[in-house]
Amino acid sequence: MIPFDPRDALLSDLRASLGDRHVLTDPDVTAPYRVESRGLYRGEALAVLRPGSTAEVARAVRLCAAARVPVVAQGGNTGLTGGGVPGGGVVLSLERLTRVRGVDTVNASLTVEAGAILADVQAAADAAGMLFPLTYGSRGSARIGGSVSTNAGGLNVLAFGNTRELVLGLEVVLADGRVWDGLRGLRKDNAGYDLKHLFIGAEGTLGIVTAAVLKLFPKPRSVGVAVVGLGSARAALDLFVHLRARADRDLTAFEYLPPFALEIVLRHVHGAVRPLAGDHAAYALIEVSSSRPQADARADLEAALADALEGGLIEDAAIGTSGAQNDGLWRLREGVPEAQTREGASIKHDVSVPLSALPEFLERASAACVAAMPGLRPCGFGHFGDGNIHFNLTQPPGMDRDAFLARWGDFNRIVHDIVHALGGSIAAEHGVGLIKRDEMALYADPVGLDVMRRLKRALDPEDLLNPGKVLPRAADAPAGP
Repeated sequence: MIPFDPRDALLSDLRASLGDRHVLTDPDVTAPYRVESRGLYRGEALAVLRPGSTAEVARAVRLCAAARVPVVAQGGNTGLTGGGVPGGGVVLSLERLTRVRGVDTVNASLTVEAGAILADVQAAADAAGMLFPLTYGSRGSARIGGSVSTNAGGLNVLAFGNTRELVLGLEVVLADGRVWDGLRGLRKDNAGYDLKHLFIGAEGTLGIVTAAVLKLFPKPRSVGVAVVGLGSARAALDLFVHLRARADRDLTAFEYLPPFALEIVLRHVHGAVRPLAGDHAAYALIEVSSSRPQADARADLEAALADALEGGLIEDAAIGTSGAQNDGLWRLREGVPEAQTREGASIKHDVSVPLSALPEFLERASAACVAAMPGLRPCGFGHFGDGNIHFNLTQPPGMDRDAFLARWGDFNRIVHDIVHALGGSIAAEHGVGLIKRDEMALYADPVGLDVMRRLKRALDPEDLLNPGKVLPRAADAPAGP
């Protein structure tokens, strides 16, 4: 007699609820859903579910809760911390929930389902004559639910904030299958706790976001972009303070590049062109934009940089004179991740420190890492203006890739100790997931961790939503660095 397997009954119920073709069990078909985007983590899953509505998400979660089967929600699977990798249970993909439910240009808001691709949301806002400012490298495949669940940052945080600042309301399926309807476009609502903030950045551990009301903004009428050569990271900070005082909220981006980052982009990224004739100890990519009808952002940027040059803050600058030239300058920054991949293995850190401590962090961390491994090539780049640095370490030339990556934990301790000493965060914009889960035990405030665990137990007492992520615990996880 064949023993009864309760998982077969669950799969049967899920197929009846979602349809056979939306309950995927073939290992070859489910493989892309079970691996992290960089291949650092691989997991297992009983099935991949593809519901087509919030009601179907809720029914699937209720069925899994009754069977005590974990559910890992997944958007575009573009995360960089292993937060969407299953450790068993089911993957619940939101890729079919793609509708724009409405655009309200008077309220400057857009209501969209969680599976909508970020680039499509940007296009919907643009078609309505407005701007949705959240943007980052994977915008062509990342989905809004993942952006909300990781509180994604990106290239426009300086002017518009992280995803948290761009969300007015949410619709969320809870661990028991109930649906919380917080889908309101209000900018003021003090009727009790602001529940949406529990789910933003929670990485699907407290609930599954199925739709969001997002803020829209006027389109910029003029844009100025420049790449600047600087004498040091400290000079970059002085320049940022100068531009912030001049441009205020029109300063859209201030991105930092060390010489190594520019070198590998020019070597590996098609179409990348050297922006300045000479070499410099540091570089910054700057964008100023304005939606005011009479504004000339390029002229304003040129005047501010002329003052900076006269005052000795900068050594040289190249300012784009067309949209194509602006795009070419941005390619130098956006091409860094691709160039690093082509250059060799990288040990990556996504950290933030107070602005005033950024130069000290870059100097201390770079020196300490090179001292620990001579020949290592530090590449600290990114969102300088909001304190977020991607402090990535490229393997020494000729070193074995696996031997290098085996030192990930050693370099975590070096880098994260410095970040902690400077009052920073070890998880700036990519989230915690699996890759930083155990680091949380070392650096997070114990009282804060206790509060987070209490929230998790209150909202998900059976620990069925994305278990083993974010909060440190003594549980097995898929193998990783």
